[in-house]
Amino acid sequence: MGSSLTCAGVVWALLSFLCAAASCVGFFMPYWLLGSQMGKPVSFGTFRRCSYPVRDEVHQATVMLEQCGRYASFQGIPSLEWRICTVVTGVGCGLLLLVSLTALMGCCVSDLISRTIGRVAGGIQFVGALLIGSGCALYPLGWDSEEVRQTCSNRSNQFELGSCEIGWAFYCTGAGAAAAMMLCTWMACFAGKRRKQYPY
Repeated sequence: MGSSLTCAGVVWALLSFLCAAASCVGFFMPYWLLGSQMGKPVSFGTFRRCSYPVRDEVHQATVMLEQCGRYASFQGIPSLEWRICTVVTGVGCGLLLLVSLTALMGCCVSDLISRTIGRVAGGIQFVGALLIGSGCALYPLGWDSEEVRQTCSNRSNQFELGSCEIGWAFYCTGAGAAAAMMLCTWMACFAGKRRKQYPY
């Protein structure tokens, strides 16, 4: 078993995997937006949330349940912008992951990635990173939803955080996409070996 990648291609494969992993982990984690409600820390992702109010029937009061989980349904996501963000970012992460796993296979399988296939893979990575970037750009449009306003001292609005702050998962997702767009798509052009020209 030989590699179908050049030295630059091996670096591309590893870097692609790191970028895809950073974007996927950041996308899945509910720490895009951090705030507090009823004295408890609250955090949001695009489709997940940590700490939410529930009705305590025993004490007839509303209490904060400190657990993380996804919304019960797609329609349960607080805003239309976050629903679009979830789909767009999810598709982008899927594309980055697909290319990175194919690139890693290219390290072990000969004739898997040619120069042309490497360039196509770079194009797919560019589209995936662009989708993730679009999702990150859409995310602040949902800060005017009622759930977010309750967490941000009723002072948040589109592109205005109020008392909340951006969490590490947002940066992790965006950084993975930016690195994939700027480095991986360029390195993909030199990843595959040229096909040997046989005289027959």
